[in-house]
Amino acid sequence: MISRERVLRALNHQIPDRIPIQDTIWKATVNRWLKEGLPEDVSLDEYFGYEFAFFGVDLSPRFPVKIIEKNEEYIITTTPQGGKVKNHRNYSTTPEIIDYPIKTKDDWNEIKKRLKPDFTRIDWATGLANNKTAIEEGKFVCFSAACGYDALQYYIKSDQLLITITEDPEWIKDMVMTLAELIIVTVELMMNNGFKFDGAFLYNDMGHRNGLLFSLDSYRKTHYEADRLLYGYFHSKGMKTLLHSCGNVTELIPLLIEVGLDCLQPLEVKAGMDVITLKEKYGDQLTFMGNIDVRLMADEDPAKIEEEIKKKFEVVKKGGGYIYHSDHSIPTNVSFQQYCRVIELVKKYGVYPEYTEQKELSHPQEKIGVAPETKPAEKPGRRLFGKKKETVPQKPPEQGKPAQAEAEKKKKGIKIFGRKKG
Repeated sequence: MISRERVLRALNHQIPDRIPIQDTIWKATVNRWLKEGLPEDVSLDEYFGYEFAFFGVDLSPRFPVKIIEKNEEYIITTTPQGGKVKNHRNYSTTPEIIDYPIKTKDDWNEIKKRLKPDFTRIDWATGLANNKTAIEEGKFVCFSAACGYDALQYYIKSDQLLITITEDPEWIKDMVMTLAELIIVTVELMMNNGFKFDGAFLYNDMGHRNGLLFSLDSYRKTHYEADRLLYGYFHSKGMKTLLHSCGNVTELIPLLIEVGLDCLQPLEVKAGMDVITLKEKYGDQLTFMGNIDVRLMADEDPAKIEEEIKKKFEVVKKGGGYIYHSDHSIPTNVSFQQYCRVIELVKKYGVYPEYTEQKELSHPQEKIGVAPETKPAEKPGRRLFGKKKETVPQKPPEQGKPAQAEAEKKKKGIKIFGRKKG
């Protein structure tokens, strides 16, 4: 069975041949593993048999990135969002944002002007080739992007962002919706010009160890409409919707199901997420991905991680609806040997003896069995998703000549995104 069908069957709550496998590895962890036997000439996807392929684009305001300071310990740079970030030189930790670009509504209005869709946000040459290769290899191919609160954390300091969510939800809603619409129009451009996707893998951390970062009422006021728009759009294209949301987001699950989510990941154990309980309560409505405790992977007693996988798989395997992933990402204290054993255990206990071989599914743009037919792309000037959209070009510039293409548009006075050029 190819990866694409294996993942689709899990997402459709059908029984595959085995539980699909995917994971996230820290760069510093990979560097450790290279010293412990991981082959340098083989990708992690190939070596461990990962099922997914991800394709992202630049959805930032695209401010220039410059190095401000660097030493043996860390490096400070500006960001595409217009802020400043500090990172350890070995990139073993999450970057620390030390300056944020949005402090007032005027700051947002200036940045909003830069959040326009255009073809230069997309890697046409390498991206299209890799997309085609992933499809040929049978991968489950996803568009990926940060959205909502997760994306806004790069623009507004977290404590101020949480205050604003409570005190001025309409402003936050405008930001969340602007980013959602940018995602939609960009994906439309990609799919109209050669990219194919099976799903959308979105990132939006909305929890911490003890619960949600903001209330359900705040979610309804700031995120609900944008999420329904996003998930509805992806479903209209025959795509599955997957969400990465760290922390304990158990309380949010009914609303996530309501807006159209298909799969939730990574289900952090240390935050109190329990896939066994979630499977029993929501398993007929939502696929779960993750919840295998990385702390047990690093434990000196190998029996602990085996019991973790065996116990949880006995429950989550039933009726499909589960994809293996760690409960966050693999840190540096997990050795190469330990992780190889984890994958062996996943394959051992993840087998479905009752699986009956079925015909491979075709690409979702042809048939997926869960979504209506793809609608033709909106033509320039038409309404998209209930509001007037700016004019969007439907063809990419000739590869390798984006500047020349733009120059020709300026000469001809063509309207790009609603503004006359030239």
